[in-house]
Amino acid sequence: MSEIKELTDRIKRFRDERNWLQFHNHKDMALSLVLEAAEVLEHFQWKSPEEVVDHGKELKNEISDELADVAIYLFELADNLEIDLSEAIKKKLAKNGEKYPVEKARGRHTKYNKL
Repeated sequence: MSEIKELTDRIKRFRDERNWLQFHNHKDMALSLVLEAAEVLEHFQWKSPEEVVDHGKELKNEISDELADVAIYLFELADNLEIDLSEAIKKKLAKNGEKYPVEKARGRHTKYNKL
């Protein structure tokens, strides 16, 4: 069993013990995922590159909690949609490998259609 599957099962147990599945429709899960991601972003808003590094070190635990919230919603939404997240990630990495071949993309942030 993959670690993603094990974590997803724990998330679902937590949810089900509280009878929250009734609130976890696809739209609200996707919305919650975006809102939690925005909370991650909020940690870095208006900070210089130097401040970002220091802030990341100083508030690592708080940022860790926000990233965990993002992952929890992501894992549950994928499960609710019957998407095997491990397989989806593998397929997406393969697609990205085709779009961004090392010889063209290494050290560049150019979008694939401009390489």
